[in-house]
Amino acid sequence: MNFKSLFSFLLPLFIFSCTPSPEKQAQKLLEKSIEAHQLSKNWENISSIKFKKMTRLLDESGIVESESEQWVEFRLKPYLEAKLTWTKDSILHVVNFNGSRTSYQMGENTIENEGFLKAKRAEIDAAYFAFAQPWTLLDENTNLSYEGRKTLKGGNSVESIRISLMSGLDENWIYIDPISEKVVALELHSNGKKRLIEIVTYDEATGLLLAKQQKNYTIDEDGKTQLVQAEYLFSDYQLTFE
Repeated sequence: MNFKSLFSFLLPLFIFSCTPSPEKQAQKLLEKSIEAHQLSKNWENISSIKFKKMTRLLDESGIVESESEQWVEFRLKPYLEAKLTWTKDSILHVVNFNGSRTSYQMGENTIENEGFLKAKRAEIDAAYFAFAQPWTLLDENTNLSYEGRKTLKGGNSVESIRISLMSGLDENWIYIDPISEKVVALELHSNGKKRLIEIVTYDEATGLLLAKQQKNYTIDEDGKTQLVQAEYLFSDYQLTFE
């Protein structure tokens, strides 16, 4: 084999060896996104978060069918704990997760149905996952893979990262703006349903970029984004730092 042939043979191998793996590309992109979301504060220094979340359910024409409001609390250290509080028909509802067990108090009544409590735990997990990005993805129990550029509804070009959680939950995707490096959307697949959560605006008052408005789109069987199903508004952030 002459020098020219040897060079032609080795060049592709050299280029391939110098190309970061999809996993390393995803991690590097997330690290940059975390820097973009941390203005004057660091997520790792937060011990607890409390905020108000308003949910608006919309019909096919975009008209608000119903509104509900919750206070959401997350204690991050030494492990994740959560509390959801809301009032419906003058009755106070409180869901607590103490790190291992979920409980539900409705007025004076304690709900002990295991299936119901499991559903509420899943609601807490989904709420935390949709809220606490991009910070929580650099976790040892999360597998990440960079999938290149993708075009979302409206023509927005984004960087796509596939997320596989070791907990056994369905796979999801996080989409990051290639210029600002901010998270612009999440795609979630669970219980046979697919949805896209678009982060419309951010709140900067806490020193971190935290969600201010999100829109929840349904996704059909062909992967096409459909109508807005719900809108989430976040306000009154209260953060406790170490």
